[in-house]
Amino acid sequence: MDTTDDARTRIDTTVAHPARRYNYWLGGKDHFAADRASGDAIAAAMPGVKLMAVENRAFMGRAVRYLAEQGIRQFLDVGTGIPAPNNTHEIAQAVDPSSRVVYVDNDPIVLTHARALLTSAPGGTNAYIDGDLREPDAILKHPDLTGTLDLSKPVGLLLVAVLHFIREDEHPQEIVDKLTAALAPGSYLVASHATWEFLPDEAIATLSANNADGRFQARTGARFAELLSAFELVEPGIESVAYWHAADVPGPRPPAEEVACHGAVARIR
Repeated sequence: MDTTDDARTRIDTTVAHPARRYNYWLGGKDHFAADRASGDAIAAAMPGVKLMAVENRAFMGRAVRYLAEQGIRQFLDVGTGIPAPNNTHEIAQAVDPSSRVVYVDNDPIVLTHARALLTSAPGGTNAYIDGDLREPDAILKHPDLTGTLDLSKPVGLLLVAVLHFIREDEHPQEIVDKLTAALAPGSYLVASHATWEFLPDEAIATLSANNADGRFQARTGARFAELLSAFELVEPGIESVAYWHAADVPGPRPPAEEVACHGAVARIR
């Protein structure tokens, strides 16, 4: 069976999914009623969440461009999400068309869009893995990864807006450590993480009530820093995604408290 057809049979439109909800906040079209209802409920308690999605996407673009300008030509993007303008390979291959990118996501609707992610610039290579961040060994051993990336050379690992879907009992530190340990010296980690630390208690109570299974795990900037403590942070360190290397972004920057998402780029080893 075609993998796209198989993916469509696995899509449950009655349950909200993070990738589709994020697509809704970004103004995309690949979402269902359950995703919109969940997204609206979160936005009611956290009005800046749509802004957070937009600023997080822009942070990812600036970070990928930064890595490409440092000479990184291989990228592993885990928690890819539904394709939108300025995907990782588009940014990296604009700097060097030979750049190689592997995308990983566990939402079957993302798999149905894999063709857009696999359209590489001439000379470059893209691959897509239907995988889960909670299973790092499976990602690292996947033939589409080993056939696309040379892990003996530096890689840019992207964990953008995905670690907050890993609960503490799923051992996020072990996941980060296992993925980064497989990468060559000179590699980089790009990560961002939502936080509730700027929200009033009543908003946190509402968000918690809508997060009964604990799948979303907001963390403070201090806890995010702990997850990255083994690495050398690129200046300015942990920063709001709205402000990280945003000096040349036109227009005023929104308050960090409204965006409520930390970002960082770190050197591995």
